[in-house]
Amino acid sequence: MIYLTEDCAEILSEAMRQTENPPPEYVRFGVKGGGCSGFTYTIDFDKQQRKFDLLFESCGINVLVDKKSHLYIKETTIGWSNELQDKGFKFDNPHAKGACGCRTSFQIDMEKITKNSPKWMEQQK
Repeated sequence: MIYLTEDCAEILSEAMRQTENPPPEYVRFGVKGGGCSGFTYTIDFDKQQRKFDLLFESCGINVLVDKKSHLYIKETTIGWSNELQDKGFKFDNPHAKGACGCRTSFQIDMEKITKNSPKWMEQQK
């Protein structure tokens, strides 16, 4: 599951309405390699769910996360900050064990990831 705060959902909803007509149906969150700590978050809008996507609903927003990214961001709460020097999305990720000073990249606690891996990742015997 991915959770959005009310403030985050309002920002995303407004951005979706302003992006296209008709607006996209989904917000896609993901993870990619990069940054000074190893991983960065991605946020995009999408009009369709893909084969390996997981679909969640939070605060009225349809959230897509591909299964691979979900391993790294499951149970994450995504918020929004309006602070002057810290404006933007805020990720409260229980699997992150560190982040860079600019908070644009993060490290993963692999012990937590492997301990709670989904059944589809288990090796076939």
